[in-house]
Amino acid sequence: MKGSKDILSSILKTTQMGQIGIRSILNEPLQPSLRTELRNELREYDAIEQEAHGIAKERGWELKELNPAIKGMTNMMTRTQLSYGELDSKAAAMMIRGNTRGIIKGYKNLNQFPPSDQQVNALAQRLIDIEEANNHQLQGFL
Repeated sequence: MKGSKDILSSILKTTQMGQIGIRSILNEPLQPSLRTELRNELREYDAIEQEAHGIAKERGWELKELNPAIKGMTNMMTRTQLSYGELDSKAAAMMIRGNTRGIIKGYKNLNQFPPSDQQVNALAQRLIDIEEANNHQLQGFL
């Protein structure tokens, strides 16, 4: 079961990173349609995070969470990357890069560990699917 716990911790960290990234971008003056898209993505990450916590609680697992220092670094990087150029396009590109990292991590997790836990694997696949769909939605803002 160690593999499933590791996958669940990775899901948790990925959703937390997505939430931090979105919240840091939402502080910027974005066009309303991009702001709406990012808020929708934030809700999706919140829902997956809550489900991951629920699974861990049912099983008595303590999950590794995202390092709190990441939040400060992310906010600083966001301000730097969005300080020049077309804001909406840069914000969308940042989110697409983040989603792509999450997709890669998700596939690595699913391929690295045996598929012994259907509930955890289904949540991991759902996160991958959401991030792929988010990338598609964000392409229009590039």
